[in-house]
Amino acid sequence: QVLLVESGGGVVHSGDSLRLSCAASGRTLNSRSTAWFRQAPGKEREFVAALRSGGTTHYANSVKGRFIISRDNTKDSVYLQMNSLQPDDTAVYYCAAGQPISSTLNNPHYWSHWGQGIQVTVSS
Repeated sequence: QVLLVESGGGVVHSGDSLRLSCAASGRTLNSRSTAWFRQAPGKEREFVAALRSGGTTHYANSVKGRFIISRDNTKDSVYLQMNSLQPDDTAVYYCAAGQPISSTLNNPHYWSHWGQGIQVTVSS
């Protein structure tokens, strides 16, 4: 079992940057792909970014060029660097791990392990 714990959320202003961290415990992340999803109030959970076990990255169009997903295998952690934040980025952000195929990366149902989520609020 992989346990994921997010940290680094908070309240920021429009245009600011924030870095989310997700630390894994239990079993290692090394052979698994990792991703970030987010869920705003009243909306479905949506894909943000993924980093496949082979190293390729994928981003939602809404964050492409602003967000960067990365990982440190020595710390068994994955990160989301968020730049130029906007009020529409306000949501609870979730870290995920699993082994989905490329066509299902953006579907939360295909990710097997989840963190508890962390709030990110961007004020205008």
